[in-house]
Amino acid sequence: MIHYLIVDDEPIAHRIIEKYCAHLPYLEKKGNCYNAFEAMQFLNENEINLLFLDINMPKLSGFDFLKTISNPPKIIVTTAYQEFALEGYELNISDYLLKPFNFERFVKAINKTILPIKEKGNSLVLTKSETELVASSFFLKGDKKHSQVHFKDLLFIEAYGHYTKVYLKNEIIISHEKISSFEKLLPESQFIRTHKSFIVAKNEINHIEGNRISIQNHKIPIGQTYKGNVNKLLL
Repeated sequence: MIHYLIVDDEPIAHRIIEKYCAHLPYLEKKGNCYNAFEAMQFLNENEINLLFLDINMPKLSGFDFLKTISNPPKIIVTTAYQEFALEGYELNISDYLLKPFNFERFVKAINKTILPIKEKGNSLVLTKSETELVASSFFLKGDKKHSQVHFKDLLFIEAYGHYTKVYLKNEIIISHEKISSFEKLLPESQFIRTHKSFIVAKNEINHIEGNRISIQNHKIPIGQTYKGNVNKLLL
């Protein structure tokens, strides 16, 4: 479980972040702070993995507050001020959300941020494979709605012009996401890139014959560049 804290002087910002986080089962709220001094005290008394931080707050700005933390958690900045983005990345933040941000953009920030996080005692270990235990699904926008896609239901993904087709056991979702985005998101232990246009679920492969992979009644090509990836499955 990823424990998060919201630091923002606007109550409505807390409600929006809480609403979005409620859709992601691996996120758990630990507290709400409305200025930097409250956050200082809270962090001294609690272990936090992820901090949603506003910049423009009274008395002490978000970035000035961040500079006082010796061992900061992962930081997602939430602000209406685009001009501070460069300074934020110099402070090693994970992502910079410009208000007002929608749910799709929020999920991208979360996926980018929690990928290297794993709880281990009171510390964070930066590994990708171990964090796969944390995230077992993601939200995907398609057909004017956000659908929760569970890894266990995903058969394969196909690049389709400017879109991608996400083949699930019971439906197909057409998405604007690039296939490279899915490759970064999906756990390597469960999925494999077999072609410039295809990512497949390892557990759903029926058989491999020549340069083709069979999944249910689908035939997925194996590209020459990715043949080495597939050969590793045969060892």
